[in-house]
Amino acid sequence: MTVAEFQKLIEEIYFAKDSHRGVDGTFRWFVEEVGELACALRGADRAELEGEFADVFAWLATLASMAGVNLEQVATSKYQTGCPKCCRTPCTCSEP
Repeated sequence: MTVAEFQKLIEEIYFAKDSHRGVDGTFRWFVEEVGELACALRGADRAELEGEFADVFAWLATLASMAGVNLEQVATSKYQTGCPKCCRTPCTCSEP
């Protein structure tokens, strides 16, 4: 499944519900999921970690849809030539 296909799937499942909640409310859910991912990264449960990555990706996809952004298109456009600052792969920028 491509990123665009995933974004479309998440739209089909959640767009009406998320649109009713609004961007601000949906963003708050996204931030909560990022916090859960942070906790999972500190743990040893692989299934929990994978589930939290999936949740964060799904919430990011729904926010992109709500904002009218094709996540696959913008990510590819920004990073297809490597680092957006130095245009290299791997990045050779001096800052972290």
